[in-house]
Amino acid sequence: MIVRKRLLAAQSRKSYTDRRRRKLEFEKGDHVFLRISPSKGIFRFVQKGKLAPRYIGPYEILERVGEVAYQIALPPNLSNVHNVFHVSMLRKYIADPSHVLSYDSGFISDNLSYEERPMRILDRKEKVLRIKTIPMVKVLWQFHGAEEATWEHEA
Repeated sequence: MIVRKRLLAAQSRKSYTDRRRRKLEFEKGDHVFLRISPSKGIFRFVQKGKLAPRYIGPYEILERVGEVAYQIALPPNLSNVHNVFHVSMLRKYIADPSHVLSYDSGFISDNLSYEERPMRILDRKEKVLRIKTIPMVKVLWQFHGAEEATWEHEA
């Protein structure tokens, strides 16, 4: 009796998660954005949130490969990246003639990540501890606005 109750409880939880999950499907010729991630070369990218993965594109879907993978048409500068991606790496793009999409994909590495670089120092301060003082700078990062600037060690 206990096993049956637990089995029913597990099945009801599963059906709940299946109802909430959004199944993504694309057709040949659809346009999608491709997800890329910032590299973790700098300590601050251990954090998530406002520095979540970014999307590039749009790219055209050439064909469906299996149940959850799609082959997309990549530009020549990304020719060393495999062109088949899981559906979780894609986001649907709805075409609009008023959109002007231009970007430089030269900053994207082979593993679909990019390295953040500091652009400018916005402010300076000193953090005073019990026995020492740490010089800090507020850094404006490439591809981010001033509201996303972070405080870093001056070194």
